[in-house]
Amino acid sequence: MTDNPKGSPAWTLDPATYFDTRGPTHTVPAPKSRYLEMPDGVRLAIDVYIPEGEMPEGGFPTILHLTPYYRRFAVEPGAPPETEACPNAAKFRDTFVPRGYAMVVVDVRGTGASFGARDSFRSPQEREDFRAIMDWVVAQDWSDGRLGATGISYVGAAADFAATTGHPGLKAIAPISAVWDTYLDHYYPGGLLLTHLAGAYDDLMQALDLDKRDAMRRYVYFADPNLAGPAPVDGDENRGLLREAIAEHAANVSLVDFIREFPFRDSTLAYDPDFSGGSFSPRAYMEHMSDDLAVFSISGWMDGGYMNGAISRFLTLGGTRRHLLLGPWDHGARIQVSPFRTREEPEFPLHGAILRFFDEYVRGDETGLANEAPVHYYTMAEERWKDAADWPPTSGQTLALNLTDAQGLVEDGPDAGAVTHTPDFGFGTGKNTRYGRLQARDVRSYYATWRARSENLLRFESEPLEAQVCLSGHPVVSLQFQTDQADAAVIAYLEDIAPDGTRRYVTEGLLRALHRKESSPPDDYHASWPFRSCEQGDAQPMTPGEPDRLRFAMLATSWAFEPGHRIGLALAGADKDNIVRIPYGRPGTWMIHVGDDEPSVLELPVE
Repeated sequence: MTDNPKGSPAWTLDPATYFDTRGPTHTVPAPKSRYLEMPDGVRLAIDVYIPEGEMPEGGFPTILHLTPYYRRFAVEPGAPPETEACPNAAKFRDTFVPRGYAMVVVDVRGTGASFGARDSFRSPQEREDFRAIMDWVVAQDWSDGRLGATGISYVGAAADFAATTGHPGLKAIAPISAVWDTYLDHYYPGGLLLTHLAGAYDDLMQALDLDKRDAMRRYVYFADPNLAGPAPVDGDENRGLLREAIAEHAANVSLVDFIREFPFRDSTLAYDPDFSGGSFSPRAYMEHMSDDLAVFSISGWMDGGYMNGAISRFLTLGGTRRHLLLGPWDHGARIQVSPFRTREEPEFPLHGAILRFFDEYVRGDETGLANEAPVHYYTMAEERWKDAADWPPTSGQTLALNLTDAQGLVEDGPDAGAVTHTPDFGFGTGKNTRYGRLQARDVRSYYATWRARSENLLRFESEPLEAQVCLSGHPVVSLQFQTDQADAAVIAYLEDIAPDGTRRYVTEGLLRALHRKESSPPDDYHASWPFRSCEQGDAQPMTPGEPDRLRFAMLATSWAFEPGHRIGLALAGADKDNIVRIPYGRPGTWMIHVGDDEPSVLELPVE
């Protein structure tokens, strides 16, 4: 099946049809590049694309792309003319510039051809840089003073950070696969460290920041042998300035070291008690965002935990100028992840949808976007797009399935009992998981080895369904849980089991038992699912041998379980390939209590 929205009733005017109406009116020029000096004297490399063709009265609106992944590569002599020097920014450039937007692409400080060093992941200093960049753009004679910002992952979060400056010129942002809270959405989901993510990211950034081309070419995004390191700015013919800038990057933060400084969500740097996990999370600065800012949050069902960030941004900011798009995609919407797909590459015109958004809120066109529902999402297995007025789209309707001591899932309350289990610390989900693309792996087929890998997990299964069950939202697992250890990593997997025995991974949820205490979501991170702070003051070890309630959400999805299929819940105490093993070297013995006054339940938000 396909994610192409052409003709879908989920839109009044679908994104593909809209894109067809917005043909090119200008051509893309070669960029003009220069250094722009920040208030503290650090010079940032920028590329400026001004559409070739008639300039509207007052100038062009401008799209910002603020990236640590090179604004542009130099190209080896003799490279084929089709060599793409902007593998990260090219699709944005080729969408917006021909349609009447100027575009400014920036190497953030400590990266590419820019000077300086990064003192943290998503350094707060960058917010001030972004303010200065926007001040410069709106002062140019080719600018009409109206700005939008977009990009994937770090670049999407940079759009968030630019918005938190409250700059009056920034009218709209479209963050794609971008966190709202770096701790919860990215590195410590459920309070559990994703062990290989920081190291993989460090390896990539070392290769980029220090211009280590052999190492860089191990990554599919930068594998073209014709790419020759960061492009110098105009006038730096001997690359002397570029060499000076790269030398300064040696001081860049090591993410492996940095992220372990924050074992709790409110942990601070030992040498700076004012610097916490919030310091590198957009949500902590949201009070500075303009009330008139338009926000288009975009993510996919296999996008690590980033869909939680997209949903929380949408719920937290609220208002009529907020839009949410959740598709059958991985990180950056590079791959169509539905197991029922007919091709790997998405057919959804994502950049066309963003174009319509910017046309409405940056250019000020009447695009009909006001007539569309604010939420659009794709239901896998049913393989179709849907719309909704809010998230979740299920109006509170829930299918509650009780765990039984016979390892079943039943609607009626079972008799009291318990299931004992010793987790396998050797269990791992492999590399082709929802976390793989976050590590810059070229994952094409997700959880293809799920059935073989997961054979020995603790499982609970329903009887074959008599009618379709369509889940949309965050499944919730509520366990009356006992262990002989003071802590545990509990990982819950939702499965679709076909009549022929095929098991398909649907989604998963993580919780470190230490963080089981629930609390109300804060003002800067609204959640429609069970929330816990993961702060040190709320952390509480388990009492060995005594049961306690563990209630936690799985990552959001939309999936249709067809008649004859069974719903499965699998529990694990480790994923050696992705998640820290807790407690160290001691898997312990679990007891899941079921029935009567101590039910353990799987709750599915259903349409």
